[in-house]
Amino acid sequence: MESSFTIARIRGIPIGVHYTWLLAFALMSWSLAAGYFPSTHPGWPRPQYWVVGVLASLLLFVSVVLHELTHSFVAQARGLRVHSITLFIFGGVSNIASDSEDPQDEFLVAVVGPISSLVIAGLCWAAVLVIPGTTGPVNALLGYLAIVNLMLALFNILPGFPLDGGRVLRAILWGTTGDMVKGTRWASYVGQALAFCFIGYGFWQITEGEFLNGLWIGFVGWFLNSAAEGARRQAVMQASFRGITVARVMQPEPPLVDPDMSVRAMVDEYILRRGLRAMPVGGDGLVVGLVTLSDVKHLPTDEWAASSVRTIMTKPPLKTVGPGTELNKALEMLIAEDVNQLVVVDDDAVLGLLSRGDVMRFLQTRRDLGLERA
Repeated sequence: MESSFTIARIRGIPIGVHYTWLLAFALMSWSLAAGYFPSTHPGWPRPQYWVVGVLASLLLFVSVVLHELTHSFVAQARGLRVHSITLFIFGGVSNIASDSEDPQDEFLVAVVGPISSLVIAGLCWAAVLVIPGTTGPVNALLGYLAIVNLMLALFNILPGFPLDGGRVLRAILWGTTGDMVKGTRWASYVGQALAFCFIGYGFWQITEGEFLNGLWIGFVGWFLNSAAEGARRQAVMQASFRGITVARVMQPEPPLVDPDMSVRAMVDEYILRRGLRAMPVGGDGLVVGLVTLSDVKHLPTDEWAASSVRTIMTKPPLKTVGPGTELNKALEMLIAEDVNQLVVVDDDAVLGLLSRGDVMRFLQTRRDLGLERA
């Protein structure tokens, strides 16, 4: 997720915080310190409410991270690569580099999240029963964590995609029908219906004078609706790519740019005249780098004539893919590696380039020809 920074790394998985989380953390701390804890535990000094409120907010997000880590660990155990975990305003998300290819894997990865939240809630509640006293800050924290983790589990098990319960529903439908796209489509429709319920309830809350609560619930519904619709479109896109290889979409036989050519000459010959945005760099069939329009833009215009392509190119190791690779896998690589193009090679010979733009143009052409159903 863009606009995030990494705060930790667990079993090779970066844990990131999106800037919107800071807003959520501040609002939650204020709500707990000014509202929840004063109403449930009256009589504390005001600074204590703020200390407990901030700690409760931090521990809530620790619970969210633990929830997402269970998804990620099971995904890794099932052979799926986990790119990162990101905390943002609506909670957390595990960025798994590729979708499950088996409904059983999908089911297991999805169901462990709510189970982990239930376990955390049970442990916190057991600790409340064991620790003497009911009015101290430790009991207040544990009681809050027990309640909020129970709510987290119940919310996530709702059968609407992309919530965990929706992914469980997709896995069941997928396993029953044998069609992942159909399972995603039905689960996403349920997710959108659930989202509209949230939006409607949020609007009702606003009319009843609960403006902030209603606005928050409405935003949650909007987010769920957008995510469900996006998941359905992605599934349809993946289905349209089924059986399509990189060789059918790539730009074949790209010219090799001389590494000693000036940037000015390269821009005139290849970018302006031929309309190319990325070219391998080398000679006699040997590739020594890749130069792109983005590389050129980072060099001041008045330095183009005196600078060689070698000085701005991306040097090996380059991100490569084989011509027989399925387009779905190549697109996943483009996203996971955060690059705009892949060099298509076969036995070290450069056969072509595949860019995100090539993939999108291919998809749009299929849509224009009516070869893809939404």
